[in-house]
Amino acid sequence: MIRLDDPQFWTGDVDTALAALRRDDPVHWYAEGGFWALTRHADVMAVSRDPVTFKSGAGTLLQDRTRAVTPDQSILFMDPPEHARYRKIVSTQFTPRAVAALEARVREITDEVLTAIDPSDEVDFVDAITAPIPMLVIAELLGVPVEDRDRFRRWSDAMMDAATEMSQESLAQAAELYVYFNEHLAQRREQPGDDLLSRLVSAEVDGERLTEWELLGFCMTLLVAGNETTRNLLSGGLLALHDHPEQRALARQDVGRTVEELLRFVTPIMLFCRTATRDTTIGTQNIREGDFVVMLYISANRDEDVFGPTASQLDVSRDPNPHLGFGFGEHFCLGAGLARLEARVVLEEILSRFPSYAVTGEPDRVPSTLLRGIAKLPGVLAPKQ
Repeated sequence: MIRLDDPQFWTGDVDTALAALRRDDPVHWYAEGGFWALTRHADVMAVSRDPVTFKSGAGTLLQDRTRAVTPDQSILFMDPPEHARYRKIVSTQFTPRAVAALEARVREITDEVLTAIDPSDEVDFVDAITAPIPMLVIAELLGVPVEDRDRFRRWSDAMMDAATEMSQESLAQAAELYVYFNEHLAQRREQPGDDLLSRLVSAEVDGERLTEWELLGFCMTLLVAGNETTRNLLSGGLLALHDHPEQRALARQDVGRTVEELLRFVTPIMLFCRTATRDTTIGTQNIREGDFVVMLYISANRDEDVFGPTASQLDVSRDPNPHLGFGFGEHFCLGAGLARLEARVVLEEILSRFPSYAVTGEPDRVPSTLLRGIAKLPGVLAPKQ
């Protein structure tokens, strides 16, 4: 049974159910949740291109249907032209040139993490590799101590849990994170440096400094977005390449293209949402003002009309590859270039140093209506022959 608002539904093999929706009911009214589910690539693109008709300000996460959101919580909840003005504050940190300059440091961090692992020991690939590397990178960019990495991961995981279901535990973790960032923002006001936190405290929008809530919203968004997508792309990617050995053999020839296919095949961020600002149509369905619309990237990335008869298959040589792994439009992932760099470097290092790495057990998938996440992935970097 299709339960689009049930986190457990997304831990299973959802491709068959989504393929049926694409074929029979591509703009699907999900009555149990009270929202429209878009399953085709063209419809997701059309909504993404039209922020005037489909706004972000009423919520972009599935749980936002039942809770109030405000723009100062995150730029995710901003619409044009406000969104562009705030995005510009940090966009220079993620230009192609700025990201390229980080490659040596990302490779150094990757080498340190991989070297610390006994390649003959079974480890949790998530805990040992795919979680710490992006967390260390974003910690350095923010300008906070790398020794706080473990706390960052706990806080980041709590924020993602809250994106699916708010709990007292996630609220408590959010409060800890707010206090932490408040302290470090205060330090940057006194002693600014060359990092994202310093840029934030000195930034102005329309001649006004950011409020405390806006600053904290930026910090939360950067921390979570800066590591969750990459972590789950890498975790899902290592699993996918292990399960498709013929593709793993090809992957080393063009790791950059492999990353693009893994973004499509894994789709680490499965969906985002919009709200209709007026009566309109999507496909053959009439959408009313105020209707909640869910863009299922995970389905659009399997659309046979776009990716052909091999849409459900992993093909690391796929070209062109117009996937929606980073969304589309004005809310296209700000850190896409950084995520691509990190994924490419990590896969290059693993595939060259440990080409026979093995997943040794079943993945423990994260129940979530947002992330295609893996909590644990047992494996060995250099299996005994």
